[in-house]
Amino acid sequence: MSYAFVFIFISLIIYLVYFNIYRRDEVQNSTYNRRQDTQARYVVRGSILSADRDVLAQTNNYDGNEVREYPYGRAFAHVVGYASNGKSGIESIANYDLLASHYNVIDRVINEFSGAKSPGDSVVTTLSSGLQQTCYNVLGDYQGAIMVMDPQTGAVLAMVSKPDFDPNTIAEDWDSIVSGEGNSQLVNRATQGLYPPGSTFKIVTALSYFQQHGTFEGFDFNCEGQLTVADHTVHCFNGIIHGQENFVQAFANSCNCAFSSVGLDLGADRLRTTAETLLFGKKLPCALNYNISRFTLKEEDGSAAMMQTAFGQGNTVATPYHMALITAAIANGGVVMQPQFISKIESADGRTVRENRSTEYRRIMTDSEAMVMRDLMKEVIATGTATELSGLEYTVAGKTGSAEYYMADGQIGTHSWFVGYSNVDDPDIVVVVLAENGGAGSQTAVPMAHQIFDAYYYG
Repeated sequence: MSYAFVFIFISLIIYLVYFNIYRRDEVQNSTYNRRQDTQARYVVRGSILSADRDVLAQTNNYDGNEVREYPYGRAFAHVVGYASNGKSGIESIANYDLLASHYNVIDRVINEFSGAKSPGDSVVTTLSSGLQQTCYNVLGDYQGAIMVMDPQTGAVLAMVSKPDFDPNTIAEDWDSIVSGEGNSQLVNRATQGLYPPGSTFKIVTALSYFQQHGTFEGFDFNCEGQLTVADHTVHCFNGIIHGQENFVQAFANSCNCAFSSVGLDLGADRLRTTAETLLFGKKLPCALNYNISRFTLKEEDGSAAMMQTAFGQGNTVATPYHMALITAAIANGGVVMQPQFISKIESADGRTVRENRSTEYRRIMTDSEAMVMRDLMKEVIATGTATELSGLEYTVAGKTGSAEYYMADGQIGTHSWFVGYSNVDDPDIVVVVLAENGGAGSQTAVPMAHQIFDAYYYG
């Protein structure tokens, strides 16, 4: 019997250690943790600040009534989130910190005895107010998402999703928002929107080809604008005939016919292995709510499905967030850094409570693989579908995408994609743009990315 008690005691100790190391923050920040509601009786919810110290959310007192206010309104709606009618975004993931107070201890004691509230800690985010506003304006009337991150640190600098909402009036607007059909204003399309990746998926197919063959040398394809295999025909975008191409040219031209051929050469199992290594169908490092990208192709699905999947159509879907992580890994020598939304926690009187440091999440490709992908993406800018971004004072590597989908009325629409990064030899930022039904990536997403890059370098 004594051994049983010892075993139970040791098991309890092990669980407590596990809980405090691995699950403490999850439980503390859970919206089901009622202790947080108790804290709100003693602490005024802290402010959320941008990396450049602009106030993104704060609590003001009007005649005894606390009101949560968002000075930037809709621009930060999804990433900062809201704190009434539930919580979302950074308001949710930093809930515990916002309701903690490390204010001057004497003042806290005085407040406690007098029944006054102490000011909560401030959350300093990684977000740039200038870049966020630029991304919001650039997306304009399109539904979709834009994300900007630092590939070397994982810091998320901007994240925009539309359609949006006004967090200042979320309580009054709640019934109309949740009863709306097909609008999904509360969905963060950057992390939760699942879209056919279109030709941005050629990054995955190209990497898979390189992993299998060890080189792009010797590849040769004559594009006639369409390719028929076993009664299934694929077309290059707008029926363009690219003619004789090597692999680099096929990638730069975004040749669907060439990549259909590549897909048939690879087979479903080989392509799935690469896709899963790049986190398709896997959990992602993301503090916000997100959806998992899907790659479902099997060998028995046949050649038609293989051809479609190889250039980003078929049943494959991805989030803009996931495509940003893949692009960031290429920019960072194959390593995905742990994405960060929060830089540090400060007390209301400006003292640092906790500072977050960048950490490596996972290597998803070798350094040499990242280099060959970088070279392919540089050629897209130099001679391919994103030449608008060539000849600038900064360098860019990227990939466009034009992803077809069926609209509600049965017509075929085209999502506009761009994924890329700047200052290629020592990368500064990753930019991902997804404009729903925006047409060709080169026509809509690339000009949007151009404005964002310019805003980063020139203000």
